[in-house]
Amino acid sequence: MSAERIIFLVDAQSFYASIEKAGRPELSGKPVAVGDPARKSGIILAACPVAKARGVTTAERVGEALAKCPELVVIRPRMQTYLSISLLMTEIYESFTEQVEPYSIDEQFLDVTGSVMQYGEAEEIARSIQRKILLTTGVWSRVGIGPTKILAKMATDNFAKKRPDGIFTLSFDRLEPDLWSLPVHQMFMVGSRMTRHFKRMGLNRIGDIARLPLDEFKRRMRREMGRQSDIQAEYYWQTARGIDSSPVVPGVRGKLKSISHGKALRSRLYGRLEDIEVVLLELVVEVCRRSRRYGCMGRVVSVAAAETDGSRTSGFSRQMTLPQPSSLTHEVAAAARKLFIEHWSGLPVSHLSVSLTELSDDRTFQLTLFEDRCAVYSLEKATDKIKDRYGSDAIMRASSLLPSGVARERAEQIGGHYK
Repeated sequence: MSAERIIFLVDAQSFYASIEKAGRPELSGKPVAVGDPARKSGIILAACPVAKARGVTTAERVGEALAKCPELVVIRPRMQTYLSISLLMTEIYESFTEQVEPYSIDEQFLDVTGSVMQYGEAEEIARSIQRKILLTTGVWSRVGIGPTKILAKMATDNFAKKRPDGIFTLSFDRLEPDLWSLPVHQMFMVGSRMTRHFKRMGLNRIGDIARLPLDEFKRRMRREMGRQSDIQAEYYWQTARGIDSSPVVPGVRGKLKSISHGKALRSRLYGRLEDIEVVLLELVVEVCRRSRRYGCMGRVVSVAAAETDGSRTSGFSRQMTLPQPSSLTHEVAAAARKLFIEHWSGLPVSHLSVSLTELSDDRTFQLTLFEDRCAVYSLEKATDKIKDRYGSDAIMRASSLLPSGVARERAEQIGGHYK
């Protein structure tokens, strides 16, 4: 193992539910799930092990979960709290290695290859991380260890999560006895659709793919999925063998290519243009604010909408080029409104989104004869600072106070869930 990388994938068990139980000792031993208790049609975002043992599953309806487990305690999500704790966990990981890459809010990759001289062998480091996370947050974590990111991820999902100590090492010399005997749907990035393809090809286990010569696997994939499947075939063949040269990259943001914002709507409430325009402007306000936060302007404005009246469905996605790059709300809003009016079929809208592309640096922008764009940018950036300090609902357009406005509700949420 010394000649190989040592990669961890650390996963926080039942992250949202674990945080809620850690903060409320009276819930110890009780089945707990995170969701909106006021909406029986809403979904369960997370369930603790006690709840899962009683049949509660993630992504099922709150009403269905309560029918299975009447004593289930359903707690409304607090996304800001979960994000803060996730960042705290990142800081803990960074006390062991600088190479920490967030994979999701509750999973992070660590490259500890250079840490063993200081902190001990891989499993010793894993136990130290588990103890520190548990003492600091009250959350139990599982650690998959491997020489590549893919093997670390599969070690976590298929083995570490099922062990009492929450640690498992999946090395290249253990692929055949440990990994290859597993059903093919347990391979990383294999969903139900791809599982059906593999089973039709007679490939029921991960080892059935791994043992095939690559050319033979490609030939079978072409026969099953067409001649364009060669790239997929190579990816799945390498995954089955644990081949993955990708490094653990600190941080998650590359160069921005677009900035967008969208909102799912109750179509029965958004059949009139004057109501839709309120949401359209709110989306533009947020897109422009994000653009200024990243120091960007966009040259191309895009609007997309999904429409339905219950029996008919329609939709469109259209774009237009601005005279000059912009992140000024009134300029982007005028283009977005024009696009929507030109392409809207008239059906109620169930989803609406706005985006800016062809981004450029906003430190240099085009002046005009009839408007002081520099002053307008200064005004909007001053507004941004107020929102950043006091919340996005500290300053709002008057139209957002109309019944059709969604900005006030969104201000209380992160990723569509309450803070």
